[in-house]
Amino acid sequence: MPPAPPRSLIVTIYGLYAREVGGWLSVSSLIQLLAELGVEDPAVRSSISRLKRRGILVARRHGGRAGYALSAHARSILDEGDQRIFAATRASLADGWVMAVFSVPEAQRQQRHRLRSRLTWLGFGAVSSGVWIAPKRLLAPTREALARDELLAYVDLFESNYVGPEDLREEVARWWDLDALGALYADFHREFAPIAQRRRGTRTGDAFADYVRALTTWRRLPYLDPGLPEELLPPDWAGTLAQATFSTLHKRLAAPAHRFVDTVREGES
Repeated sequence: MPPAPPRSLIVTIYGLYAREVGGWLSVSSLIQLLAELGVEDPAVRSSISRLKRRGILVARRHGGRAGYALSAHARSILDEGDQRIFAATRASLADGWVMAVFSVPEAQRQQRHRLRSRLTWLGFGAVSSGVWIAPKRLLAPTREALARDELLAYVDLFESNYVGPEDLREEVARWWDLDALGALYADFHREFAPIAQRRRGTRTGDAFADYVRALTTWRRLPYLDPGLPEELLPPDWAGTLAQATFSTLHKRLAAPAHRFVDTVREGES
């Protein structure tokens, strides 16, 4: 997998360590933390500027120190993501489905593109150009995300059950690109399994760097994965092994990584 860009690493750091202290980190702390990840000062400042322009970070001073806080919008997205990233579960066939049916006027084609991108990111598969489907358990987060992005007015949401006539497993393989998703999971496992299995020393900075890189790579996968029932997945589904790898990384690295961040913050107090 290509290395994560600095701005993605920064979002991960804010999601893991800034929300617990009010959503703010000093510039000097960010520079020190990103240095552990091999990102130099100019790249950190450039990435912060981009995140500020996108409305993710807001400039704010605390105790005379320059820094940035998460915007309210960014916090809501990160809060919503916790369930998908850290507590992913699979749907069951008995749960049923949610269908999103939409029609966006040609004059608003940019909104159509935004809507399709958002549905893909929520884990929906395309039945046809204006009919998308996902496990029913995604109904509430879908409604919330579309409302937040001011896209809900274009969509009708339905609860549904599949009654044929085609085999549902074959249909699911048509609605979602499971080969591409499986390849992403396989790439994650190939890259991070050696880290999960490695006997680590006591240096917390190494744990921090490995954990942030792993989580930055991982956090988009649960969004692309709708959590389909196990019966509908291909044999030897790569997501199962990748999930186990991420769980091991989280158990082994989260605590020492947090201690490293605490040390950096304490050094400024």
